[in-house]
Amino acid sequence: MKRYSRFFFLTRYETGRLLKSFYFDSSSVYAIALFFNGSRIKVMTKFIPGLELSHLFYQKEIKPILDKQFPKLKYSAAIIGWGSEVLGFDTAISRDHHWGPRTLLFLSERDYPKFKDKISTALSENIPYEFMGYSTNFSSPEPNGVRHLVKVKSGPLNHMVQIFTIKSFFEARLRFDPYKKISVTDWLTFPQQRLLELTSGAVYYDGLNELEKIRLKFSFYPQDVWLYMLSAQWKKISQEEAFVGRAGDVGDELGSQVVASRIVREIMKLCFLMEKQYAPYSKWFGTAFSKLKIAKKLSPILREVLLADNWKQREKHLVKAYSIVARAHNALDITAAMPTKTTKYYGRPYQVIFAEKFAIEISKKIQEPAVKRIKTAVGSIDQFTDSTDVIENLDMGRSLDTVYK
Repeated sequence: MKRYSRFFFLTRYETGRLLKSFYFDSSSVYAIALFFNGSRIKVMTKFIPGLELSHLFYQKEIKPILDKQFPKLKYSAAIIGWGSEVLGFDTAISRDHHWGPRTLLFLSERDYPKFKDKISTALSENIPYEFMGYSTNFSSPEPNGVRHLVKVKSGPLNHMVQIFTIKSFFEARLRFDPYKKISVTDWLTFPQQRLLELTSGAVYYDGLNELEKIRLKFSFYPQDVWLYMLSAQWKKISQEEAFVGRAGDVGDELGSQVVASRIVREIMKLCFLMEKQYAPYSKWFGTAFSKLKIAKKLSPILREVLLADNWKQREKHLVKAYSIVARAHNALDITAAMPTKTTKYYGRPYQVIFAEKFAIEISKKIQEPAVKRIKTAVGSIDQFTDSTDVIENLDMGRSLDTVYK
């Protein structure tokens, strides 16, 4: 055992004879807790972000095995596609499922059938049982595909070095052949969460010289698809911007709050689009928003909208938010300068930015015929649906391309 010199303390539970000792490693590698009730010892390993852990795992364990046993093999290695660590949002609590020393390997279409099983077997027989304090053995997949770290001391590992071709991986994640041209309806029916997962994470090695090129292909929407989505997002805001005041004016503060929260969310989605960043689904939506450039100014105001006690205070803060996003729109220089101050809603005492005017001006700038032909202004699949099932069930989501015909 390492020498632990920095901290030590011992406690006794009043309800029994269980003693609990803590040793904290001053080199910050491990924290070990010993629970004495006869025999139990539990080891708690210090958290390291999953991308970093997997990079080290690839460099120190996977690569040497591949170099030795398959010296002429061309492959790429990465962590992309799923998991909070791919987005850089994992924490110590993420370790409870589908997290740990892992890697995705990509082989060429020619090499995949010949080497997939051989590589997997070689890794099972040669990867150490533990890496940086974490087991390298995983449980078998549950019905939903989730796997957990399971410690073993003998036998071949059930590792999580998963092997694909680039084509098979992207087809599984998007229902799309990544080597084909991406159509307008393809772009609009790809869930942003999936696009974000494929373009985030890290490529540790690209021996195929293809993976990074493919990721770049999906890096963000083409100009006119982007304009169409921007226009649709402003239109969504326009459809409800007067209702915060109208609901409150008849004494429906709860309804006003609901509408205001919906508008806050749509403003946040608009900001992702304006900064050309894919928006994640709800679990990471606020976290990712906080990293946008506009968030420093806008986040405190949006929180005030949500915390306001009455519709007039709610509207007051929304007015500030509208002004900020209107100025951000003007900074994009995609239309003539638009008003940055709110006005009354057709004579009614409700302050609005008239978001539909932004939508109209943006739509005038679309040049691509395939985009201009779209009859509906609902935007992408993420803009007219709000369903995790659509994100997860790609066949369902991709079938919604009829919306654009």
